[in-house]
Amino acid sequence: MTPRTKSSLLWGLVGALAFLVLVQGYDLAAGLTVGFGARFAVAVLVGVVAAALSYQLAPRLGSKGRT
Repeated sequence: MTPRTKSSLLWGLVGALAFLVLVQGYDLAAGLTVGFGARFAVAVLVGVVAAALSYQLAPRLGSKGRT
């Protein structure tokens, strides 16, 4: 596995977990009527999008010296 792939997968995991933390906090503060399955599905979607974007933007940010 290349470092670029590993980095993008880790950013996807961070994005998914951050989303779940935010949803849990909102649920504790205001109460949600959304079930666990829907929360998990959106978290997976957020993780996939975060991983794909970080994979696509890695060369651009690396060439500008921002990594």
